[in-house]
Amino acid sequence: MKQYSLVVILHICLLAILSVGVYVLYCADLWFSMLITFLFLLGTGIHLYYIQMKQLQMMRRLTDSLRYNDMTQAFRPPYKNKLMTEMAVELSETLQAFRARLLEEEIKHQYYESLLNKVDTAVLVTDMSGRIEWLNRAATAQLGQDPQLPAELLSLPSGETQVIRIHRNGTTLEMAVAATLFVARGMERRLISLKNIHSVLERNEMEAWQKLIRVLTHEIMNSITPIISLSETLSERGVPVTLKDAAGEKEYAVMLQAMQTIHRRSKGLLGFVENYRRLTRLPAPVCASVPVRELFTDLQKLFPDETIHFELPPLEKTLDVDRAQIEQVLINLLKNAREASARRETPKIEVKAVFAPKVTSSLTAWRCTITVRDNGEGILPEVQDKIFVPFFTTKTAGSGIGLSLCKQIMNQHGGNITVYSEPGKGSCFTLQFC
Repeated sequence: MKQYSLVVILHICLLAILSVGVYVLYCADLWFSMLITFLFLLGTGIHLYYIQMKQLQMMRRLTDSLRYNDMTQAFRPPYKNKLMTEMAVELSETLQAFRARLLEEEIKHQYYESLLNKVDTAVLVTDMSGRIEWLNRAATAQLGQDPQLPAELLSLPSGETQVIRIHRNGTTLEMAVAATLFVARGMERRLISLKNIHSVLERNEMEAWQKLIRVLTHEIMNSITPIISLSETLSERGVPVTLKDAAGEKEYAVMLQAMQTIHRRSKGLLGFVENYRRLTRLPAPVCASVPVRELFTDLQKLFPDETIHFELPPLEKTLDVDRAQIEQVLINLLKNAREASARRETPKIEVKAVFAPKVTSSLTAWRCTITVRDNGEGILPEVQDKIFVPFFTTKTAGSGIGLSLCKQIMNQHGGNITVYSEPGKGSCFTLQFC
């Protein structure tokens, strides 16, 4: 480029000298010499213009390459000239260096985007009004394609981690949320991370309940077993010789009746405790490919009521599950739905399976959901979070283990069970499978 500057300066100086020469010759009335000098002046100006236009063409090619992201351009001199050759080489080297820098930035961008799409933490960037500008795949799986941030996240303080609940499509998600402010292009934006801790909390809670139940049942059974044995032994003995008189026999009959009552109630309590031991003895699922249509057809035979409607999916739709355990879950839900809608004039229960392409994400990207919906009495909002807790029941004769067992079975399958209910309108239990 130094040579080019020197050539331009020389052309300008030559133009100035020739212009002065033309003027001097004109004043001296040397017309022929003035004409020759003027022709040299014109040629020099045309040559300078030609050089500038050729350079401008190369610059235009450079700008077009940058505008259309065409980094494969190689600049060649428009004519054989050392100056133009050097300029073409410098432009080509500049473009190659810029292409290498862009490629490096693109690799970094793809690396970071792939990394953010693989993590199980939802990450999104919003402006201060809550409009989502970018989100990773985990955030898409959690929040969908809504361009606006959920209302629960709009008032997050910066720099603090909070646990909040987000209601999405009838499902309540417990999220650990953190927000950070940063400035990009002169505008404030928020970087928000969301971690679904619902399944972790449920798993820890279920493990705590299992440990408690295991300890309680062990202690209770150790205490009840000798009581049953002693009461049974005393109940089977005859009337002692020393109590053969009427008063003695009458007193013994009362004692015998009391022993039999103790024995009967002890056995009942033992059976009651044995039911709860099922929560800690649930076997690991033995999964196999099960056609969902066949699963629904078998349940339809068990529940031939006209009030229960099964929406049969296509034959090719299958689930990798333990069939016996999932059948038990659906049987429990159908029994509960039938009891809940029994007082309705026109009870209605619907069972439906919905399949969707599985999103590559470790967050709640369910491949299949099975819903059991009824138009029964519904569940009060204050107890909806408690119905899956062991021992809790809203039925007068319930044991409080049915839904807890369903929850544990779904957790062992790597899925989830949720409920959405409105008092007086009915309930919808959703089984979510990966």
